[in-house]
Amino acid sequence: MAGQATFDSKDAVKGNEFGQLPEWDLSDLYPAPDSPELKADIERLTSEAQEFAARYQGKLADLSASEMLTCIQAYERIDITAGRIMSYAGLRYYQNTTDAERAKLMGDLQGRITDITTPLVFFSLEFNRIPDETYEAVFAAADGPARYKPVFDRMRAMRPHQLSDELEQFLHDNSVVGAAAWNRLFDETTAALEFDVDGERLGMESTLNLLTEHDRSKRETAAHALAKVFGDNVKLFARIHNTLAKEKAIEDKWRKMPTPQYGRHLSNHVEPEVVEALRNAVTRAYPRLSHRYYALKARWLGLDKLQVWDRNAPLPTEAPRTIGWDEARSTVLDAYAGFSPRLAELAEPFFDKGWIDAGVKPGKAPGAFAHPTVTTVHPYVLLNYLGKPRDVMTLAHELGHGVHQRLAADQGELLASTPLTLAETASVFGEMLTFRALLAKTTDPAQKKTLLAGKVEDMINTVVRQIAFYDFECKLHAARAEGELTPDDINALWMSVQAESLGPVFEFMPGYETFWTYVPHFVHSPFYVYAYAFGDGLVNALYAAYEDGLPDFQGKYFDMLAAGGSKHHKELLAPFGLDASDPAFWDKGLSMIEGFIDELEALE
Repeated sequence: MAGQATFDSKDAVKGNEFGQLPEWDLSDLYPAPDSPELKADIERLTSEAQEFAARYQGKLADLSASEMLTCIQAYERIDITAGRIMSYAGLRYYQNTTDAERAKLMGDLQGRITDITTPLVFFSLEFNRIPDETYEAVFAAADGPARYKPVFDRMRAMRPHQLSDELEQFLHDNSVVGAAAWNRLFDETTAALEFDVDGERLGMESTLNLLTEHDRSKRETAAHALAKVFGDNVKLFARIHNTLAKEKAIEDKWRKMPTPQYGRHLSNHVEPEVVEALRNAVTRAYPRLSHRYYALKARWLGLDKLQVWDRNAPLPTEAPRTIGWDEARSTVLDAYAGFSPRLAELAEPFFDKGWIDAGVKPGKAPGAFAHPTVTTVHPYVLLNYLGKPRDVMTLAHELGHGVHQRLAADQGELLASTPLTLAETASVFGEMLTFRALLAKTTDPAQKKTLLAGKVEDMINTVVRQIAFYDFECKLHAARAEGELTPDDINALWMSVQAESLGPVFEFMPGYETFWTYVPHFVHSPFYVYAYAFGDGLVNALYAAYEDGLPDFQGKYFDMLAAGGSKHHKELLAPFGLDASDPAFWDKGLSMIEGFIDELEALE
C-alpha cells in the first residue's frame, strides 16, 4: 500500500547470525499511515468527543445508574479509538526515531488527538464533584456501572489535587509543548547518538552490549566511549532534567502534592509507607546482597577492585556463545509450558503473528518493552536482540508483560491497565520460570555457577539498582527545588547512590558520573523505577508459595493477571497468603537473592 513503511511488514523479516528475527506487522492497528481507516477513525473520534461533551457536560451528577453506565461505556469507546491511533503512530516512530516522516506523523497526531480530546477534560473534573452519597448509590445499583468502581475510586483519590476546569484544560492543551516535547527531544537525541569503539561507529544498544563481552579491553573501550559521548551531551541532558523536574514541581505545587513521589504512588494505587518499607528493606540489604556478591565476583575475575565495565562481565568460566532466535523462542516457551500449557499458548502468537520486533536497527528505540496498545487489538513487544543469555531473559520478561496484557484485556479499556507496582509481576515471574527451567536441566557445576551468577546479577539490577535509581530521583527532585542544577550537581547525586549501592569493591572511572544521562525512566516516568523492585520482591514471595505447593497456584495466578487494574494489591495477594504492607514481606523476597548468593559461595 502507498505510504506503507518497510518495517511494518512481516514479510520484511531478515535472516542474520541469530536466524530469522521477526519484525512488527502493524496492520492489525492500521494498514498504512495514509490509510482510509486511520483517517476515518480520526474523523469519528472528533465527532464522538464533541457529541459526548454536548450530551454529558454539566449533567453527570444527575444521571441515573443505567445512564451512568451508558456514559462510561461511551467514554471507554472514545478512549479505545484515541489509544489505537496513538499506539500506531508511537510504534512506527519507535521502529525508527530518526526517520523524519515517522517523527512528523507522531508529532502531528499527538497534537491532533490532544485538540480532539480537549472537550473531554470536563469528565474527570466533574465526576470528582459528584457528592459521595450520589456516587455510592449510582455505583451500588444493579443496573449501574458497579464493575467500573475501582477506576473511579482511583480517580476520586485525585480530588484533593484537582485544579479548576479552566486550568486543567490549559494543562491538557499545553502538554504537547511541555513534558511530551522534552520526552521526544530525549528519545531522538539518544537514538541518534553514535559511539566510536576502536574506529567503529556504533549506536547505544550495541555499545552498551559490549559491556557484557568476555574481552575486558573491549568492555573498557566501550565504557570510555559511552562516557565520552555522554559527557559531550551532558549539558543537553541536564537541561532536559532541570526543565522536567521544575515543570513537575510547579504542577505538584498547584495540585498540593505533599512530595514529588506522591503522584506516582497515587497512580500506582500504593500507599507511600509500603514503598518506604520496600526502599528501606533494600537499602538495609545492600551489604548482604550487592556488596557481598560483587566482592565474590572480583575474586572470580582475579581483581582487587572492580571497574564499572566489570559489573555485568561474564564469568571467566563462561563459554561465550551466541543464542539463535529459534533456541531463545523454544527456551522461553518450554519454560512457560512447564508451568502451564496455557501460559505458552498465550505467548505463542507473539512469535507467529508479527507481534515482536526483535532486531537491532539504526534509529530504533533502545531497550525493550511490551506495549499493550488497546484491549480490542493485542500487545506488541520490542526487543534489541543480540543473542546474549540476558537477551533470552529479556524475551521471557517482555513476553510475561504481553501475556499479562492479553489476559487483562478482557476487563475492557478502563480496567485493564495494571498499576505499575503489579505491572512487573508476570514479567519477572516469566524470567524466574525460564531461569528455574534452565537450572533444573544443568548438571555441570561451572554452568550452574554461570546461571546462578547471571540470575543474581539480574536480581541485583532489578532490585538494588532500581532502588538506587529511585533514591537518585528523590535527591534530584529535592535538589532541583532549591534551584537550577549544573551537570556537576547531577553527576554528584548520581555518584552518591552508586557508591552506596554497589559497594566498596568498586572503583569508578572518570566519566561514569554522567551515566545517569541515558536512563529513559527518569524522563518518561518519574519515580517509575521502584515498580521493578516491587515486582521482583512480589514475585520472589509468589514463587516461594508456588514451590511450597500452594493448592491451585496456577489458577490463582491466572486470576490475578486477568484482574488487570480491577483490584488493589491487598486483594490480589490475599489468595496467596501474602501482604505487601507487612515489612517482613520484603525481607522474604530479598532472602531469595541471599539464598542464591549462599549457593554460589557453596560452589566455590
